[in-house]
Amino acid sequence: MELAILNTAGEDTGRKIELNDSVFGIEPNEHAIYLDVKQFLANQRQGTHKAKERAEISGSTAKIKKQKGTGTARAGSIKSPIFRGGGRIFGPRPRNYGFKLNKKLKQLARKSALTIKAQNDALMVVEDFNFEAPKTKNFVEIQNSLKVADKKVLLVLSEDNKNIYLSSRNLKNVNVVRVSDLATYDIMKASTLVFVESSVKGLDEMFKLN
Repeated sequence: MELAILNTAGEDTGRKIELNDSVFGIEPNEHAIYLDVKQFLANQRQGTHKAKERAEISGSTAKIKKQKGTGTARAGSIKSPIFRGGGRIFGPRPRNYGFKLNKKLKQLARKSALTIKAQNDALMVVEDFNFEAPKTKNFVEIQNSLKVADKKVLLVLSEDNKNIYLSSRNLKNVNVVRVSDLATYDIMKASTLVFVESSVKGLDEMFKLN
């Protein structure tokens, strides 16, 4: 598969870049994508929820009424879960929601997500660019030139670029990541993937295809 390389004005530079079929041309595995996205979202959960159970409630330990003769059920503690202010039965406790996935499965998920985007013509390659200083206006101009201003865009860079990141930070539908940090969730969430030219070569290194 080949894609034309565009410049920041949205014009064809006349050059093309070949995409590796082992990344962009595999048989997509939707279950692998599901598992990887599920793990990503699970890892975002703090898991700090906590409710006090019966043993943790502050309250009198005295028997609140006599055992017999009241006509109602027996009760020995004001901290009982059946009373207002009592402890909660089987309440939530702090926990870690994360779970393990094999490295090969996560790689398969990323490749499957990239293949799906390629099949849907949701990929774009732009020649490497930079800004002299952080300026959102400059980034918006590139969005308009590439005709992606109304889409959820994932811009994939080969390495950290502070000026590009800060220029895009205020834009609601733009996410900027390094190719080494590319996640299945980010790929599937975006409607258009924009790779800078050097980041496409970084995919080979990430998937160890060299």
